[in-house]
Amino acid sequence: MSDPNRVFKIYVNSIRAMIFYNPYNPYQTKGIRESTCWALAGCLVRISDLCMQNILIGFHGLRFYTAQRSGQATTEISMQVRNTANRFGVVSISLHWLVAIAVFGLFGLGFWMVDLSYYDDWYRTGPDIHRSIGILLFAAMGLRLAWRLANPVPGPLPNHTRFEVLAAHAAHLVLYLLVFVAMISGYLISSADGSSVSVFDWFQVPSMTGQVKGLEDTAGVVHYWSTWALVVLAGLHSLAAVKHHFIDRDDTLRRMLGTDRRKQ
Repeated sequence: MSDPNRVFKIYVNSIRAMIFYNPYNPYQTKGIRESTCWALAGCLVRISDLCMQNILIGFHGLRFYTAQRSGQATTEISMQVRNTANRFGVVSISLHWLVAIAVFGLFGLGFWMVDLSYYDDWYRTGPDIHRSIGILLFAAMGLRLAWRLANPVPGPLPNHTRFEVLAAHAAHLVLYLLVFVAMISGYLISSADGSSVSVFDWFQVPSMTGQVKGLEDTAGVVHYWSTWALVVLAGLHSLAAVKHHFIDRDDTLRRMLGTDRRKQ
C-alpha cells in the first residue's frame, strides 16, 4: 500500500514542477505527468482500500445479524442496505466511492495518455481502457441516479448552516450534470466517425450519430472543459468534507464512509 506521506510529497513536487517547468523540454513534461498520475493512483488505492474495508465489514455484520436473529433480519438488512433519515446505506456508499474512483482514475489516465507516442505500448491500450471504463461509468451513474431517486437522502446534520445545505445541493446537482456531460462527450468523440465503442471486448456500443463532420472536435472541447470542471468541483467537494471532519468535527465524512456515530 502506498505511503500517504510519500504520495503527498510527490503531489507537492509535481505542482512545483508544473509551475516552473520548461514547455520546450518534453522529458520534463512527461515526468510531471507520470509523477502526478502515480500519486493520483496511490491516493485512489488508499481510498478504495478504506471503502472496501467498511463495505465488507458492513456486509459481514449483516450476515452475522441474519444468523443470530433471523426473526428481525429482514428489517435490519433493509436499514443497512437502503438509506435512512440519518445514514447512507451500503449501496449508496459503494456507488459514491465507485464513481469517485472511476472519475479521478479516468482523469488521471486521460491526463497521462495524451503524451503517448505512436510507438508506445499504451498508445492504443490506454484509450481503449479509458473508453471502456467511461461506458461502464455511465451505467453506474444511471444506477446511482435511479437508486438516489428511490431512496431518501439523509437529512443535514444539526450543525450544518443553511448556506452549507444549499451549497451542497447545488454542488451535487452540478457534479451529476458534469459527469454525464463528460461521459456523453467522450462517447461522441469515439463514435463521431460512425464506429462502435468496444467495452473490454465484452460488447459493442454502436454509434448513435453516424459519421458527422466536425463532431469529434466539438465533443473534444466539451469533454476537455467538462472534465476539468468536474475534477475541480469534486476537489472542492472533498475539501468541504475534510473541513467538516477536522474543523467542525461532525459526521459528514463518516456518513459516507459508513462509520458515523449516529443512530439509525
